[in-house]
Amino acid sequence: QVQVVESGGGLVQAGGSLRLSCTASGLPFEDLALGWFRQAPGKEREGVSCINWNGGSTDYLDSVKGRFTISRDNSNNTLYLQMNSLKPEDTAMYYCAAKQTWHSIRCGNGDVFPYWGQGTQVTVSS
Repeated sequence: QVQVVESGGGLVQAGGSLRLSCTASGLPFEDLALGWFRQAPGKEREGVSCINWNGGSTDYLDSVKGRFTISRDNSNNTLYLQMNSLKPEDTAMYYCAAKQTWHSIRCGNGDVFPYWGQGTQVTVSS
């Protein structure tokens, strides 16, 4: 059974930064494509950023390009999302998701990812 656990959320002022982390266990970490998704109250889930097994391919939501950076450290079984220049509209529950594949992957709405964490709240105040 794959377990996915996020951390690093919190409250930050607009213009500030946060770094989210995610660990996944139960399958070889290097066999996993990983992604960050978010869902705000009353809105549909959206894919923020995704990364393939070795970090060679990434995908970003247009509204976060240039502000967010996804990365992974396979030696430490950890996925990161560095979020800079945060805006109030980035406020949401952020989820980490995993899929066992060596192919490049696009986030979409996350339906292709079978394994999910419980989420970490990010709140950006204006």
